[in-house]
Amino acid sequence: MLELRGITAGYERHRPVVRDASLTLSAGEAVGLLGPSGCGKSTLARVAALLHRPSAGHLLLDGTLVTRWRHRAPRAQRTAFGVVLQQPRLAADPRLTLTDLIAEPLRATGRRAEVPARLAELTPLVGLTPDLLTRRPHEVSDGQLQRACLARALVLRPRILVCDEMTAMLDASTTAALVTAVEAYRAETGAALLAVGHDAVLLDRWCDRVLPWKAVAGAA
Repeated sequence: MLELRGITAGYERHRPVVRDASLTLSAGEAVGLLGPSGCGKSTLARVAALLHRPSAGHLLLDGTLVTRWRHRAPRAQRTAFGVVLQQPRLAADPRLTLTDLIAEPLRATGRRAEVPARLAELTPLVGLTPDLLTRRPHEVSDGQLQRACLARALVLRPRILVCDEMTAMLDASTTAALVTAVEAYRAETGAALLAVGHDAVLLDRWCDRVLPWKAVAGAA
């Protein structure tokens, strides 16, 4: 379903963060990418989710070579992915209520009519109560905001979830709740998962297989 071959990527010319990285993710599979902070795993996750164009290498989605990235990628490819990042406050527009935050991808893709039904489905799944939905990011906790970010990632019914250190800033109970929500969604839809993190215990319990960073990428 998703294959990365020889990916080299970074944010400054001639200074790659990731060098010659390769991994595969099959349909319905949960793969953990394990590595220390700063190794480049988040950059590779962004490449995998079509959010960052690599300087070398190839990415194939359903056997088709990806040639465009971010907003230039075809909608069918962009919306195949749902992404949850480590820091929800950097990923959320502070002006939006949680309702608008979750509904943002539907409105951006011309599917406003689906908003009420998807909110009704997703907010209980991620553990958000109705009183929280009218609040803005500064009025909720990190855990509550990350629940909303997860709902936003799921709202377009993606086939592949990329969770980049999704629970790194959260307490144990919120971590368990979010992992449970992801697994409930995957059980219902058959979605695949790429879970990026540095917690070996969590990834071992969560994923079908775990790839240490050294097994994925060469030295940068």
